[in-house]
Amino acid sequence: MIGYPSSDSEPRVSAEVLHGVVAAVFERCGMSTADAALLAETLVHADLRGVHSHGVLRVGDYAKKLEAGGVDPRGRPRVVTDAGAALVIDGSNSMGQIGATFAMRACVERARTTNAAVAAVGGSNHCGAMDYYALLACRADLIGIATTNALPTMAPWGGKEKILGINPLAVAIPAGDEAPVVLDIAFSASSHGKIRVYQQKGLPIPDGWATDAEGRPTTDAAAALDGLLQPIGGYKGTGLALVMGLLSTLLSGAAFGTELGSLAEGAKAGRDGHFFMALNVAAFQDVARFKGRLDGIIRRVRASRPASPDGRVYLPGEREAEAEKRYRAEGIPLNRETLAGVVATATRLGVDANGLL
Repeated sequence: MIGYPSSDSEPRVSAEVLHGVVAAVFERCGMSTADAALLAETLVHADLRGVHSHGVLRVGDYAKKLEAGGVDPRGRPRVVTDAGAALVIDGSNSMGQIGATFAMRACVERARTTNAAVAAVGGSNHCGAMDYYALLACRADLIGIATTNALPTMAPWGGKEKILGINPLAVAIPAGDEAPVVLDIAFSASSHGKIRVYQQKGLPIPDGWATDAEGRPTTDAAAALDGLLQPIGGYKGTGLALVMGLLSTLLSGAAFGTELGSLAEGAKAGRDGHFFMALNVAAFQDVARFKGRLDGIIRRVRASRPASPDGRVYLPGEREAEAEKRYRAEGIPLNRETLAGVVATATRLGVDANGLL
């Protein structure tokens, strides 16, 4: 949520109504009722937490992938290698959220026996916000770790070619009375989707997020979409993106970097890869003690002195959790272009979207 422009003046939409419309759209695209509902849930989850780059902004693109983009709306993920704590999963060209959820649930189940479990996923597609999967483990009192490859939008350190994806990492750690610690970051200053949100709103992006196609720093969102995303932390960001991409692809045989496709041409269907891990807290520490200690750490961090007198110290995931609570009560703010895109796709497919207007 950090880095998004104000949404106070935007239309508010009920999470339940939004989920119903989006699920109906995906069902019209050939998905089963259960899979369509899951895919819609992951997108609404992102919007509820203020991560609009991975929310219903994607509905039109996903519908095209399901209708004519080569993604199998009825694809069923399956385990192809079972080696105890290590699983290799073929997403069977399903939507990425279907394969990714299957994989993390398999990790959680396996970690009950092996205490740590990993799943390498191939044969998949774009899977949305990674915190969704890390939280699946976290809610079961496991530490969840999730990463994925992405279309190349960054250059390796010292280069100027789009070879690296921003390849995000999410980690969710269960707490007791406090909300869990949830880190979900890409290794660029901004995601491509976030810049799309700025473009939709007609706003300049912050300095340092991107360059234009000629490699010049820019604050113009449209120019940035044609240019290069800039890494966080210089060479450290590109190094982390490289490692996450390798974990997400080499272990499952998925496509890395330009093998996946390009922004201009789109991703090749069924070539994405992801990597998931679940750690059973109970195998390491008494769960109640672990959560109690984390609660104490959270409170100490939150109570630490802010850099500015009117500031506040936030933990990873805290802003998103606050947004989710507020948006569930008040409705999700969606910019008018995103909302119009959902309505247009729904209308084209014969889905009643009047509840969104």
